[in-house]
Amino acid sequence: MLPRDPFPRPAPATVDKVRSALDRALGESKVITSEEGRARYGGDESEQEPVVPDAVVLATSAEDIAATLAVCSDLQVPVTPRAGGTGKSGGAVPVCGGVTLCTLGMNAIKEINHRELLAVVEPGLVLERLQEAVEAEGLFYPPDPNSQADCALGGNIAENAGGPRALKYGVTRDYVLGLDVLTAEGKRLRTGRRTVKGVTGYDLTALLTGSEGTLAVTLEATLRLLRKPDCIVTLLGLFDGVGRCAGAVGEVIAAGLVPRCLELVDEACLAAMRDEGVAIDQRAGALLITELDGDEASCDADMMRLGEALTEAGALDVLVAQDAAQRDRLWATRRELTNVVRKLAKHKIAEDVVVPRGQVARLVTDVQAIADRHGVTMLCFGHAGDGNLHVNTLYDDDGEVGAVASALDELFRAVVALGGTLTGEHGVGVSKAEYLPVEQSAELIAMQRQLKALFDPQGILNPGKIFPRSGHHAMVWGKR
Repeated sequence: MLPRDPFPRPAPATVDKVRSALDRALGESKVITSEEGRARYGGDESEQEPVVPDAVVLATSAEDIAATLAVCSDLQVPVTPRAGGTGKSGGAVPVCGGVTLCTLGMNAIKEINHRELLAVVEPGLVLERLQEAVEAEGLFYPPDPNSQADCALGGNIAENAGGPRALKYGVTRDYVLGLDVLTAEGKRLRTGRRTVKGVTGYDLTALLTGSEGTLAVTLEATLRLLRKPDCIVTLLGLFDGVGRCAGAVGEVIAAGLVPRCLELVDEACLAAMRDEGVAIDQRAGALLITELDGDEASCDADMMRLGEALTEAGALDVLVAQDAAQRDRLWATRRELTNVVRKLAKHKIAEDVVVPRGQVARLVTDVQAIADRHGVTMLCFGHAGDGNLHVNTLYDDDGEVGAVASALDELFRAVVALGGTLTGEHGVGVSKAEYLPVEQSAELIAMQRQLKALFDPQGILNPGKIFPRSGHHAMVWGKR
C-alpha cells in the first residue's frame, strides 16, 4: 500500500454529538462506538490502510438509513456506506472518519418473478445466496465476482462488479433494472423500471450503478434474471508462455465463439498454484480457463470448435473437465488465486486494468518490460476475454515503494495509451483517485463533480473516493 497524506476528520466535539444523536435516533443496539467494534469496519479487501470510523451504524431497515443520513447531514459528518466489505479499491474504507453505514442487516429477497424474469432484493443480501435461490427455480443471475460467497448486492451495485462471466453476460449494470435509494439529504428516489424496455428520462439507474457510494445509498434493487443454461462445459488450454496464451484470446473470438469465461493465468501465478498443491502439467508456462454454456447440442458443437481454436493458437494441450465436481475444484482454485498470490510477498497491490482484447498480448509484454525497468515483481491473471487483467505488484521492503509507485504510474499510462481504462470492476475508490486525470479530461472530471454536488451538496457521502483530492467537492465539509 502506497503512503498518502491523511484526510481531515470531524472534530472530537462533533464526534460526541453524532454518537449521541445516533443513539437517540436508532437505539444503542444499532450503533457501535467502542474502539474494538469500530475497528472491525475500518478496512476492506484492498491494500488500503484501514481507518477506524468514529461510529458504525448497523442498519436493518430503510428507516435506519434515513435516520443516519439525517443526523450526519445535520452535523455535516461523513458517511461511508458499506455492505460486505470485499471491495478492492478502498471504497468502504472511511478515510475521513465519521460514520460507517453497514447495510448487511438488510438482506431479504423480496421477490423472484418467473414471468417478468426479475428479482427484488435488499442491499445486504450476499450474492451467492441470490444465485442459489434463483438457480433453484431454474433461473440465472450472471454477475460473478470472485468474492461472491461474501460480497453483498449493495456493494456490487456501488462498484458495478464484474467477474469471469462478464465476457458473455456483462457486468452488474446490465442487470440492474431499477433502484430505490436515499441521497445524503434524505431525498428518496425510485429510478428505472420493472419492464424489459424503457427510455423515460435520463438513465439515473445506470449513473447510480458504479457511483461507488458517492451519490446515494441503496435501499432496494430490482434485478434482471435469465433462464438457467442447460449445459456448462469447462476447458483448460495449456500454453508454453503467457504471450502465446494471451494471443489465443483473439483467436478464440475471431473463430466466432463467445465463451462465458476466458481466464488467463501467467507463469508466476501457475507456480504459486503448484505450490498450493494444484496439479498442473509442468510444461505449461500459462493457461486459459475457458467455459461455454447453453443447450446440450450447442455446447457439444462449440466445445469441439473451441478445442480446435486453442490448438491452432498453439496450445500444448486442451483438457476438458469431466464433471461438475472437477469444474468446481478448478474454479475454486481460480477464485483463491488472489489469496495465493498474496502469500508470495509482504505487500501486494492489485490493479484491474482493461485494454481492447486485441491488445491483451501487448499489455502482458508491457507489464513485464515495466517490471524489469523498475526492478519490481509484477504478475498477471484475470478476465482476458474482455481485456480485463489483474496486474499484481509484489514487494517486501518499504524501500521499494518508490520503484513500485513509478511502475504503477507507467502501467496506467501504458494502459490508456493502448486504448484502455484504469479499472474494469474494482472501481476507482481511493486507490486510483489521483490517477483519474490520466484517463479523463479536466472538463469531464469537472462535470462529474457537478453531478456529485447535485446529489450531495455538503459532500458528506463517501468523501475521498473517485476524484483527485485537489478541488474534490466531497472534501468541502473538511474545510469548514
